[in-house]
Amino acid sequence: MDSQSTAQKKIHEVIFGYETKAGRWFDILLILLIIISVSAVLLDSIASVHARYSDLLYRLELIFTVLFTVEYALRLYSTPDKRRYMFSFYGVIDLLSILPTYIAFFYPSAVYLIVVRIMRVLRVFRILKLMRYMGEANMLYAALLQARRKIFVFLFSVVTLIIIFGALMFIIEGGENGFDSIPQSIYWAIVTITTVGYGDVAPQTPFGQFIAAIAMICGYAIIAVPTGIIGAELMQQVQDQKNTPKTLDSECTGCKATGHDLDARHCKYCGSLIHQN
Repeated sequence: MDSQSTAQKKIHEVIFGYETKAGRWFDILLILLIIISVSAVLLDSIASVHARYSDLLYRLELIFTVLFTVEYALRLYSTPDKRRYMFSFYGVIDLLSILPTYIAFFYPSAVYLIVVRIMRVLRVFRILKLMRYMGEANMLYAALLQARRKIFVFLFSVVTLIIIFGALMFIIEGGENGFDSIPQSIYWAIVTITTVGYGDVAPQTPFGQFIAAIAMICGYAIIAVPTGIIGAELMQQVQDQKNTPKTLDSECTGCKATGHDLDARHCKYCGSLIHQN
């Protein structure tokens, strides 16, 4: 027996069914509301705007929060797997987008955390059916995942190098030249190696300047290393993708699974109909 009522299925089709006309219009309206809501929060942080329109912006935020709360409740009500939605990426973002307003009743400054709502605009990828871009994002994520050990070793090496440079500068320059402690010297090393160069702390002795020059050269060399690591993994992902049989990007209407065969009309996991692009 089907556990979902007709009302739940209809709501699910509108809210989650981005392949349907009603679903597309719903997501477009939702994104417009999100952009307006985030814009209101950004404007409210400007002193002159806050002084003149604080009451209006506050009322707007309450209205937006109520609307997004109702939308979140409807998503929970209509989805077959509530736990899966709640702990999914979009589910967590949906919840975080409404919590700041309620928290602001006790901690007023928390209201500015509402800018997290802009992340919900990521749904635009679904509306425009730019699945190839989502595919590129998945490829990049897979490349980073494959290179995580190499990146960790690289970052550990950089941290070690920074500590060595910081300790050397503390010994060479000392407190009279602004290097009051090893942590302060490590801060200088980070600023120098990343080629930011604020200039608030600078070596004064010739030997200290020589060490600084080496740190700067190392900084330029370091920039190229993670690029090469990730680039190599991306090339491997592209090669693997070419050797992998093509599958549908469409989601199953029931379990939301992807990766079905190109000629599939029903989900190979639960038997539900697959959204056809």
